[in-house]
Amino acid sequence: MTIELTKLPSGLRIVTDHMPGLETAAIAVHVGVGSRHESEREHGLSHLLEHMAFKGTRRRSARAIAEEIESAGGDLNAATSTEQTAYYARVLAEDTDLALDILADILIDSTFDRDELEREKSVILQEIGSIEDTPDDLVFDMFGETAYADQPIGRRIIGTAKRVASFDPPSIHSYLKRHYGAETIIVSAAGAVDHAKIVDEARARFEHLPFAAHPQTPPARYTGGDIRLKRRFEQAHIVIGFEGVSYTDDDQYAAHVFANVVGGGMSSRLFQEVREKRGLAYTIHSFNWSYSDTGLFGFYAASGGRELAELVSVSLDCLAQATQTLDEAELGRAKAQMKVSLLTALESSSARAEQIARQLAVFGRVIPRAEIIEKIDALTIDEVRAAGGRLLRSVPTVAAIGPVAKAPSPAAVAARLGAM
Repeated sequence: MTIELTKLPSGLRIVTDHMPGLETAAIAVHVGVGSRHESEREHGLSHLLEHMAFKGTRRRSARAIAEEIESAGGDLNAATSTEQTAYYARVLAEDTDLALDILADILIDSTFDRDELEREKSVILQEIGSIEDTPDDLVFDMFGETAYADQPIGRRIIGTAKRVASFDPPSIHSYLKRHYGAETIIVSAAGAVDHAKIVDEARARFEHLPFAAHPQTPPARYTGGDIRLKRRFEQAHIVIGFEGVSYTDDDQYAAHVFANVVGGGMSSRLFQEVREKRGLAYTIHSFNWSYSDTGLFGFYAASGGRELAELVSVSLDCLAQATQTLDEAELGRAKAQMKVSLLTALESSSARAEQIARQLAVFGRVIPRAEIIEKIDALTIDEVRAAGGRLLRSVPTVAAIGPVAKAPSPAAVAARLGAM
């Protein structure tokens, strides 16, 4: 790998990956704070701040920001997650200084104009309304809120209409000052980049930031539970899940492989049994999400209300049986898919910039590709089966929306798995 890492006295970390043959660069600024670190009164503020970052600074108006980056052929974007917020730019190799200048400007010197704020709050309120009208999005929000009841990690990243409407410039400035400091920021770059140049540019723009401690949050407490919302939809949307594993758990790779085997593709057990053989659903897939100290595993499906009970029973049987009968062919396919996913990320400068920053934030280092592949290849059937069994032993979480009269209770889910 061509990874270079520099940590400045301020605590600011700069990590780059020079990718030969590329003529463009991806630059990202990752801040180690997300929706999980908000107080109840701040719920949705991380997401709002991401939106407001592009709405004008003392040097640039919102339009000037867009025109300046696009005049150079580049683009800007941002994303808020549970545990971090990231701001991205993609430009030609010769414009990395412009990208860093704009990213620093919007993060350090945004004005948070009241008129712009009111307009953007209106946009987010419309976004919240859109999610309420999109059941395959809404059901996952309901699932998270139930899996981690009454905890920030389970809250919807976007916030609530009431909280978003209450935010003002002072609340944004306070949140920014408390969380956005050199110690909490990682500048990452991949593609046609020169490490020394990126370090010099990042030092000039971010080194002077005041200290901001890494946010503290209570350990996540998975609760499980049941939530259902009756709506007059043609289909019932259901998520059934369990406590997963953290990024650093010994079973992390085995859990990913198990999730892939049961519902990660067209050859997976859920797809073949539920859709191809029985025609019970158009969409069904598994998921395995990791956080710093916890995780979630489960599956999502959409089906007619009459078919829902059979769909769930068949799906749970697939999960339980996989813990006993997962075979070498399935293991080989899952390993191959994981390795292709890893290598695909290495071919994209944007994905690579995101990947190296995330690894640095979670593990304190960038993990060599060969090390990851070695861990994947070393997994045995017994290890993957055991990881699957561990996932299915936790209290179930059931979230459903639509014609959900036949959706099972968590107790019924647990009983079905226990019987298998």
